[in-house]
Amino acid sequence: MSAARNDGRKSVVVVGGGHAGVHLTRPLSAQLDPTRYKLVLINPLPYRILLPATLRMVVSNVDNLQTTALVPYDKLFHDGNGVFIQDSVWSMNDKVLTLGSGEEVPYDVLVLCSGMAWADPIAFPDSVENVKAYISRSRERFANAGNYLIVGGGAIGCELAGEFKDIWPDREVTIVHRERLLLNDTYPDRYRKRAADHLLARGVQIHLGDLVQDIPDHPGPAVVLTKGGLKLTTDLIVKTVGAPRPNTSFINSLNPSALTPAGFVKVKPTLQLHDYPNIFAAGDIVDWKEQKQAIKAQDHAKIVGRNITNYLKAAPLKTYKTAFEAIFLTNGKKGGITYLGFFGGIIFGSWLTRRLKSRDLLVPRFRKENGL
Repeated sequence: MSAARNDGRKSVVVVGGGHAGVHLTRPLSAQLDPTRYKLVLINPLPYRILLPATLRMVVSNVDNLQTTALVPYDKLFHDGNGVFIQDSVWSMNDKVLTLGSGEEVPYDVLVLCSGMAWADPIAFPDSVENVKAYISRSRERFANAGNYLIVGGGAIGCELAGEFKDIWPDREVTIVHRERLLLNDTYPDRYRKRAADHLLARGVQIHLGDLVQDIPDHPGPAVVLTKGGLKLTTDLIVKTVGAPRPNTSFINSLNPSALTPAGFVKVKPTLQLHDYPNIFAAGDIVDWKEQKQAIKAQDHAKIVGRNITNYLKAAPLKTYKTAFEAIFLTNGKKGGITYLGFFGGIIFGSWLTRRLKSRDLLVPRFRKENGL
């Protein structure tokens, strides 16, 4: 469906239909007067991939996540007040987006929330057919291995270990992490130690303060050496190290100085781009000192949504501040450990984490956010 301006309405365009994009688009579709504004959402896939559910989804067919965690946009707009375009943005200037199809989409207000390009094991492609194939290949690869070496003990590595143990409790799972404790120093030592204890209790082997040297190009079987002198034999190596890459290369065509060297979008406290008051950014692509998490993207969306309506009314804008750090670290469907960074830091164990996240990975809640 074309989004070309031909009816005199102002266009509010959202690039990216992930957590930030959905939390922004759905409320705006209820707030914006359709006689005055046209709301457009652009995303390469016809559905939202629920990132918190992806590790379980690529490991096995538990809970049919290959269906339920790929959430379509067909019910997203309130009363149909919006247009969805399945495409990618290739370039832009200060007035128009150019899509991969060649279509040009003009905008009066633009929100950039194009998300991150993740590495394996959650490196989902940008086409429906390839996403299905990727999930199928991942499940087959994990099922055919008798043991696993996870390189990197951040949140992805820890949660992946728990998913392996749920499906194959007797298979050996090993984590090698270069830090002195799991995760990173955003979180207190006592939480990081308890996260390790939960995994150790399930038989996961953890080697801290060590580094796998010369990781082979093929995922396994392999024999690898660590910097600390360990010799590890494994059927499958899963790398969960390294930062994901922001999907922001198209913003260079607007102004290369709008991005950091790593590709994150520079923003004011109002989440506007510098020198472009009608362009906002939200989600993981924002250059802001905080952990990249869905809950942060949701907070960004709240501020940007208010600021768009205020901007259109020429009213003062709100500023964004990180509330506190929090993490809900799953350990399979029944376990996990939660940290909330207020009152000196509060830690909750498996009972609460299971109810809040581990049991269903928030899939029913996220589907409701999409109008389903």
